[in-house]
Amino acid sequence: MTSSRNKPGTVTRLDDGAVLDAARACVLDVGVRRTTLSDIARRAGVSRMSLYRRWDGVDALVGDLLTRDLLAVAAGPLGTDRPAIVTRVVEVCEALRRHRLVRKIVDVDPELLLPYVLRRRGRSTDTLLTPLTDALAAAQAGGTVRDGSPAVLARFVLLTAQSYVLSAGAVTAGTPAAQLPAELHALLDGYLRP
Repeated sequence: MTSSRNKPGTVTRLDDGAVLDAARACVLDVGVRRTTLSDIARRAGVSRMSLYRRWDGVDALVGDLLTRDLLAVAAGPLGTDRPAIVTRVVEVCEALRRHRLVRKIVDVDPELLLPYVLRRRGRSTDTLLTPLTDALAAAQAGGTVRDGSPAVLARFVLLTAQSYVLSAGAVTAGTPAAQLPAELHALLDGYLRP
């Protein structure tokens, strides 16, 4: 939480969770590009200036929102062997592929995702890489994951996962949706198998 001043002499606490919830509701209503900090502030019951003290703009706020939602979906143990890791990664991918906020952004404001797809990793990606790398290293020690740098393996698993979450609908058109998780599972299992 961040302190902010709404009126001289009055200090209020900005509840980041409430602001992110308000941002989520606004984005689900109209998309990111049509959402303003004023809309979010009104919905959160805070001043627009309070938001500007904490975030540079809507994109930064939505970035924090996506990180929060992504990490909430991905929370939980990965396991320490290939079958458990692959199963968990597929579960997270499938949950994100169907996630309302992710779907809204992919459907309405896909250009916002391009920097993360083409040029840079976001905070959430870096946050996900560490436990995935550790789990793959443990699975290698147990003999269920092939040799190679666990960090490189983790990056390629995440690359596959990102592609699945963002592009599965377009690339796999005509494939029954119920079949997609099994195909992802087979792909990842084959990649990691010794």
